[in-house]
Amino acid sequence: MATPEISFGTDGWRGIVADDFTYANVRVVSQAVAQYLELQPRDGRVVVGHDTRYCGELFAEEVARVLAANGRPVLLLDRPAPTQAAAWMVVDSKALGGVVVTASHNPPEFNGLKYKPDYGGSASPDIVARLEDEVHRVLAGDLVRQVPFEEAVASGLVEKVDPRPAYGAQIGRLIDLPKIRSAGLRVLHDAMYGAGAGYVRELLQGGTTRVEQLHCERNPGFGGMHPEPIPANLSQSSELLRSGEFDLGIANDGDADRVGVFDGTGDFIDQLEVATLLLWHLCENRGWRGPVVRSITMTRRLDILGARYSCPVEELPVGFKYLGPRMRELDAIFGGEESGGFAFRGHIPERDGILSGLMFAEMVVMTGRPLAEIRQQVAALVGPHAYARRDHRFQRDAYPAVRERLVHRMKSEPLVSVGQERVTAERSDDGYKYWLGEDSWVLVRMSGTEPLMRVYCESTDPARVQRLLDDFEAELGVIGDPGVG
Repeated sequence: MATPEISFGTDGWRGIVADDFTYANVRVVSQAVAQYLELQPRDGRVVVGHDTRYCGELFAEEVARVLAANGRPVLLLDRPAPTQAAAWMVVDSKALGGVVVTASHNPPEFNGLKYKPDYGGSASPDIVARLEDEVHRVLAGDLVRQVPFEEAVASGLVEKVDPRPAYGAQIGRLIDLPKIRSAGLRVLHDAMYGAGAGYVRELLQGGTTRVEQLHCERNPGFGGMHPEPIPANLSQSSELLRSGEFDLGIANDGDADRVGVFDGTGDFIDQLEVATLLLWHLCENRGWRGPVVRSITMTRRLDILGARYSCPVEELPVGFKYLGPRMRELDAIFGGEESGGFAFRGHIPERDGILSGLMFAEMVVMTGRPLAEIRQQVAALVGPHAYARRDHRFQRDAYPAVRERLVHRMKSEPLVSVGQERVTAERSDDGYKYWLGEDSWVLVRMSGTEPLMRVYCESTDPARVQRLLDDFEAELGVIGDPGVG
């Protein structure tokens, strides 16, 4: 029987495979999506995709056959694909929406479902609330309609499609691929065994630029690694890049909507600096102007660049369910969050780790300079920067109590200082963020998809960051399995 613990986090519903992410619960959520779509003012197809996780294609077939049983035509992607490729298929095919079977960057034991409305971005909080209402109706007794998958295909209600041609054409409209192909770049692409495997090479092949691939075979266990593109998980890429044989390293997470970037010296560029470089590139090299949106975990260096280039910057809670809709409202040129997710005007209002990586290739080609030199130039514009994140994991059954204790602590004893530094401003609508003057901040957030507490800090130098993190964690009384993000 389906269990009632089905709720949507920052981007969709996720759970442990064979525990709460089961075929039965996938059918429940799929039925809820079908019922939500019945409330929409127009008819249309639904795109269904999946990444490389365990039984991803079988879970996708479950989604497809429930939607088909509800009379909804389905475009089922015929292979693992990046979430953004599925999202672009929604827009390109004028579909009513899309469902992607993925747990993104979460560990291998997780899987999940993301819903994409007709604009191809993350579902807004309003849409999420309506989907959760439909889930509750199904769990309360609404019938889950099903039809055998083979019957759905034979009837024409389910059509299998290759997502690569449409997505590749869209990337070609956004990036001067011929110029990059002929530039003679040497690029390392680490797909982390995820859905982005092959995409960078296919997009850049045909010229003098060469792409070497790493971890591009399918491995549902991700080779024992956590498919999040942060230094702790990218040791092999880092070692290869230190050889000096590459101009650029690009890494993508499990569903390739996030990016990690290395310069040609093998130095990993933290995601806050990645965002800074991307916005600089859009404004300085491309000449773009317009609003920018960023999450509360993102760098204030974007604000400095925004002031320089007359681009107003708005800070929002974490998640593209907030950033994406706001990008649409503002026609923003750029949206970014600390987890390595970046979006661009003219594309879907959604993270795209493939496009983000290619933006760095374009940056190097347009400037004619090594990425390490570009980093120095931009650092001179925005000032000294240092950043770190510590992740603390908990047992799943203990996590709710940990969250409750944190909320009680922050509300009953508001922080006035962190170590020797006075709190000058705070924000508590998504975690607890404290500014320590104009150049530093700390933040603690509880994950909506994993039993995980994240503690963040941005400041002016690495030593100060570590000291502030130590002092902040002492205030929080952190107890958990720590890791560095």
